[in-house]
Amino acid sequence: MQLNLFEEAKIELEVPYRLNQKDWKPIFIPYAKARKRIETDFSQFVDQFMLNRNYAKQIEGFMTRIISKISAFTIMQYVNYSLGKPIGHIKYALD
Repeated sequence: MQLNLFEEAKIELEVPYRLNQKDWKPIFIPYAKARKRIETDFSQFVDQFMLNRNYAKQIEGFMTRIISKISAFTIMQYVNYSLGKPIGHIKYALD
């Protein structure tokens, strides 16, 4: 996949090494923080919004459900932000 991305779109995909690999280098901190935030968000989508379980029959229904779940997630993050709570604690946003 990495080679295909580079050949077709000139995108160089960088994959961080694990600590026990030979060419390990420290990860650029802003990238690490952004990656952690993205992985946390996807985990919350799967866990709390049951994103894996989808019973849509057509692509329009599928897209509508995904967009509504992303919108609800964003609203809960904003509620937490406006109340001074951590934005990642969306499970308890309305408590």
